[in-house]
Amino acid sequence: MSRVVYLHIGAPKTGTTYLQDRLTRNASTLADHGIHFPTRSALVSPGLFHFRAALDLLGQDWGGEPGHAEGNWDALVKRVRKLSGTVIISHEILAPAKPQVIARAMADLAGDEVHVVYSARDLGRAVPAAWQESIKQGRKWSFRRFLRRTRRGKPWFFRAFDMPSVLEAWGARLPPGRVHVVTVPRPGTLSESGEDPLWLRFCEVFGIDPEWAPLDSDRSNRSLGVAETQVVRELNRRLDRATRRESAYDSLIREMLAQDELVKKRESAAVRLPPSAYPWAEETTERWIDYLHTSGVEIVGDLDDLRPVRPEGYTKALERAEVGKQSRAAQRCPECGRPPRRPPNPLWHNPDRVPAGQRLRASLEALSAMTREAASRPDPKLQLVERLRQNTQRLRGK
Repeated sequence: MSRVVYLHIGAPKTGTTYLQDRLTRNASTLADHGIHFPTRSALVSPGLFHFRAALDLLGQDWGGEPGHAEGNWDALVKRVRKLSGTVIISHEILAPAKPQVIARAMADLAGDEVHVVYSARDLGRAVPAAWQESIKQGRKWSFRRFLRRTRRGKPWFFRAFDMPSVLEAWGARLPPGRVHVVTVPRPGTLSESGEDPLWLRFCEVFGIDPEWAPLDSDRSNRSLGVAETQVVRELNRRLDRATRRESAYDSLIREMLAQDELVKKRESAAVRLPPSAYPWAEETTERWIDYLHTSGVEIVGDLDDLRPVRPEGYTKALERAEVGKQSRAAQRCPECGRPPRRPPNPLWHNPDRVPAGQRLRASLEALSAMTREAASRPDPKLQLVERLRQNTQRLRGK
């Protein structure tokens, strides 16, 4: 049986939610043309099935009841073996997988023509988005701490973004021509057909004619502002949330509150890299682009899309900051030896120091959303009483 398997391994925050939802909505028409995005049953969406399969492959268990992912990778492989043509497997948590995990995946798909697809976004947008996503998932760290650890290559998100490491690990047993890097277009990029340019790039890799998937997706993992992110972070601290564990909190805080209500009511500034972080992001990107030029992998898109674009005024702000740093160093306090405090940068809104008024507005929006959600849900105590009453009537009827 002739079969080509595309393993789309991420990275996160590169339009993966949109991609998986669009593949799901058009699964039937795509299958008619030999393009398959398999699921376990009609009751389980392909996106959820692939998420559980990825968890099972990685040996992880979060986002549901204990054991909920067990057996899903084997089930996905079994489904793949029943198909011919092209099969797409997609989930972004696979990007930083360990060598033994990758070896198992390749062994289980032995006999198929396996391709690895990696989507990449510029660090100027990806890093702030990753911090917000980590807060949605229950983390409590400040943006400053996240940035410091990111520059040292520590957080899971940065390991998923570390293009050379990810591609060398996943492509170790593949010809370079079977490794594909899809760049995420810059904001505002349009295609001649009016289609989403990122979707068209994925179509090019997977061999999809866009006409085979006419249904668009309205799902996207939109960003919060600095105030809304801080409200969720404070909730995590007060609730003592554990990352990746509580499914009950996950549905309320991450899905209902952070990805729906607060996004719709967002009023605060976007989370951005501080001016001082752009030189690091630019240097890192240039190393990655140099790697891509010599790697032999297929590039779909424009490598310039990966270069961070400094917001207007950031370059001058950096120059002023350097001059100010030298000036403050010369004005050290004679008693404690410390330089005077650095003045705030009017071009950058520090996500860790949000004005009280903005935090209050975002908090009230969160409280309103939670109140409406609580009012719409049946009282569990009354549900229990009703079940007891029904059981008693059934027993009496006997």
